Amino acid sequence: MPRSMWSGAISFGLVNVPIKLYSAVSKKTVRFHQINGETGNRISQKRTDSVTGEEVAYENLVKGYELTRDQYVIIEPDELDALDPEKSRTIDIEDFVDLAEIDPVYYDHPYYLVPDKGAAKAYGLLLNAMQESGRVAIARVVLRSKEQLVAIRPGQDGTVLMMETMIFADEVVPKDALDGLPEAEELQVSDREIAMAQQLIESLVTEFEPSRYKDEYREKVLNLIEAKAEGAEIISQPEAPTPTAVPDLMAALEASLAAVGGDDKPKKKASAKASEKEPAKS
Repeated sequence: MPRSMWSGAISFGLVNVPIKLYSAVSKKTVRFHQINGETGNRISQKRTDSVTGEEVAYENLVKGYELTRDQYVIIEPDELDALDPEKSRTIDIEDFVDLAEIDPVYYDHPYYLVPDKGAAKAYGLLLNAMQESGRVAIARVVLRSKEQLVAIRPGQDGTVLMMETMIFADEVVPKDALDGLPEAEELQVSDREIAMAQQLIESLVTEFEPSRYKDEYREKVLNLIEAKAEGAEIISQPEAPTPTAVPDLMAALEASLAAVGGDDKPKKKASAKASEKEPAKS
C-alpha cells in the first residue's frame, strides 16, 4: 500500500481542506550497476580533484556555479538555506483557469490528494464544485524545500482530486527555437486528403483502456536478463528499417484504410447523439 509523502491543507478562500499527498505513479525502470567486464566486480565511483587527482572527502565538497571556463562562484550551504521558501503545510490556490487552456507540456509529475480525517465534506465540496465548473486550480506549495507551481483538477472518474507539479514558462523550449519546423504554406493539404485522414482516424477510434498498453521494451529487457541468467544464447536482432518520407500521400492513405478494414480491435460505441441521427427503420 502506498504511503503518504506529505500532509497539509488546500487553502480555498477562507476554506481549508486537510489532505494527504500520494504519488500517482511508480516508475518500473530496470536499473543496472556498472561492472568490471574483466573481473565481474561492481565499480566503485570516487570523487577526485580534477587537477591533483586526489580523492575529496564528502565534507569538503561545496557548490560552485561556473561563470566562465574554470572560474566559479562558491555558494555556501547556509547561503542557499537562507533562500529556501518558508516551509508551509498549505497548498495556496491563486487562480482558476479552463482545463483546455493548459498545454500538457506544462505538466510534470502527478499526485493524488486524499482528504484527511474529518475533511471529507469540505473535500467533496471542492471536488464537485471544480467538476461542475470545468476549471483547474493553479496553486503553489513547498515540497522538499522547493516551491512548486501546481495544477489541481478532478480525476477522470470524478472521485479524487489530482495535483500536477508544473513546469515554469521559462523552462519550456519555445517552438521558434526548433530547426526544420515547416512554414504554414508547407502544411497545406487538399480537402480530399484531410477527409481520407479523418476516415483513417475514425477507423482506429476505440475506448481508452490504459492496461492495453504495455512497456514492451522493459518486458524484453527482463526476459533477456532471465534468459541470460539461465545460460541461454542470445541472438542479435536485425536493425529496424529507417523510416522514409511517403512519396504518394493518397496511395498511402488508401493502403492504410484497406489494412485496418479487417481489424477486429473493439471500436468505440457510437454516441447517443450519433444514433439519434440514424433514420428509424420501418
